Amino acid sequence: AGGLTRQRPQPQAIIRRDFRPSSLPRQQAGLLPAQTGQKIVRRDLDKTLRIIPLGGVEEVGRNMTVVEYQDDIIIIDMGLQFPEEDMPGIDYIIPNVKYLQGKEKNIRGVIITHAHYDHIGAIPHLIPKLGNPPIYSADLTLAIIRKRLEEYKTYPIKLEAHIINKDSKLKLGAFNVEFFGVSHNVPASFGVIVRTPAGIVLHTGDFKIDERSPIAGVTELDKLSRISREKPLLLMADSTNAREIGKQASELDIMTDIEEIVKSAKGRLIFGTFSSLLGRLNEIIQVGARHGKKIIIEGRSMKINVEIAKQLGYITIPKNTVIPVEEMKRYPDDKIMVLATGAQGEDRAVLMRIANREHRFIEPEPGDTFVFSSSVIPGNERTVQRLTDKLYREGIEVINYRMMDIHAGGHAKQEDLKKMIETVQPKFFMPIEGNHSFLRIHAKVAKRAGYDDKNILVADNGQVVACKDGVCALTKERVPTDYVFVDGLGVGDVGQVVIRDRQMLAEDGIFVVIAVVDSKTGKVKGSPDIISRGFIYLRESKDLLQQVRKRIRDIVDRSAPPGQETVNWAYVRDNIREQIGQFLYSKTQRRPMVLPVVIEV
Repeated sequence: AGGLTRQRPQPQAIIRRDFRPSSLPRQQAGLLPAQTGQKIVRRDLDKTLRIIPLGGVEEVGRNMTVVEYQDDIIIIDMGLQFPEEDMPGIDYIIPNVKYLQGKEKNIRGVIITHAHYDHIGAIPHLIPKLGNPPIYSADLTLAIIRKRLEEYKTYPIKLEAHIINKDSKLKLGAFNVEFFGVSHNVPASFGVIVRTPAGIVLHTGDFKIDERSPIAGVTELDKLSRISREKPLLLMADSTNAREIGKQASELDIMTDIEEIVKSAKGRLIFGTFSSLLGRLNEIIQVGARHGKKIIIEGRSMKINVEIAKQLGYITIPKNTVIPVEEMKRYPDDKIMVLATGAQGEDRAVLMRIANREHRFIEPEPGDTFVFSSSVIPGNERTVQRLTDKLYREGIEVINYRMMDIHAGGHAKQEDLKKMIETVQPKFFMPIEGNHSFLRIHAKVAKRAGYDDKNILVADNGQVVACKDGVCALTKERVPTDYVFVDGLGVGDVGQVVIRDRQMLAEDGIFVVIAVVDSKTGKVKGSPDIISRGFIYLRESKDLLQQVRKRIRDIVDRSAPPGQETVNWAYVRDNIREQIGQFLYSKTQRRPMVLPVVIEV
């Protein structure tokens, strides 16, 4: 259906221009041969395969897995994690690569399974730290990585990028790497087959099984069935949707309902969805074109992704179908269809700006239909509800995935997870990509597929999984996986102490005490100044402030008695901080950050 089945143009020129890959000759289909660098003289090393998740097995996001055998390392994915609500000011979190420091020359390659930020988002920060190892991924994924790198022009990055596809084969040190196509909600997604001296290891990446529609790609169960005959050692599989029973919905059913919505709409149609759902976007564009709609694409990330996918042949746009938003008024409302970002209720995204009447060209009107063709990400429920309420106040019809089948997730549910395990038939099974509870539920799915507890490995971030002599086991060895916070241009310079300070400021505010002390007498001169932000309103708390000022004088008098030759002013400040903090809590049951400033004159 749509443009996903068309022959894609060769992408070499785009990737070569933007990635400056190695000058080695390209092979057919835009592939570059794997290069393993200089031959390493091996010591008599332990013949143990080590698998280390540096992220992604205690959370959704921050996916990064290290596969290590002697002096050879490959990395699968390098993603970011979005911050929790209790991490104020943090943009996102990336994996900790301290374990790989000093091993940069051993890294034979980084394999990226698909183009979602929880799998590619850390690349601009980590690739330079790891000695710029070669990256292997699909044409679409590499092009989206390129766009992300354009946001980091200050980084000294010249990627060695190698285009691969689901039929590629690579030799990376001790590893022979193959791939298998998977169905997901971004095209060109694949899983990884790693042939190691210790056995065959498979990593699914993000996947679902949709045997009825090729819109989101096809999970190659036939190839996996053939691999099963070789008795693979270990399967690592996506657990994101492990809590959901049954099978994931087919994109075919979704598009049937979406076509009905497009056909029956009497006014403007505004679709909100993720900018990465390129298969879905392509199909919506085809449906709109069939019904004579003029389509407007709004949202920076969506415009970029659609343009990249169009260049590479993953999306086809019929001539004269997509128009600039400025031309919208030239057409009747029932001919207008908008594809927009912001279905999660993000404050500055397109849908919220439309709902708030802050968009330059699109204002909500009675008769409009807003279609949310995406699920609600956990944690975004309130923002989505706020957006929905605003639209209903404008008299607008809102359709979401709870009302009609207009969204299919990109991750397998329990029945498809079980099918993946039964198809591959690994000796050992390791759930990945999800919170710990997700992994435990996925482990129960494996038990339903006939696996014993001793053959199911539920690891924590940084926990080393060792495979040797046909046996894989969790070890007690752990490598660092502390959060590395990205805040603006700062990477790793914000630690847990800073986060705790921000939490305190956000919860109870700050209380600044400024005392001028006479160096001769040790007495406070005048009245101590007090600055309060986010704690109390000074004009309405005069009695409390008078008590605080009196206590400050008493604390300084006791801490710096007259006649003392030298005064430990750090000790004085600590006393003020501790005692004023206790006093404020006793009066308000709140704990502001108390910041004492003592000036000696």
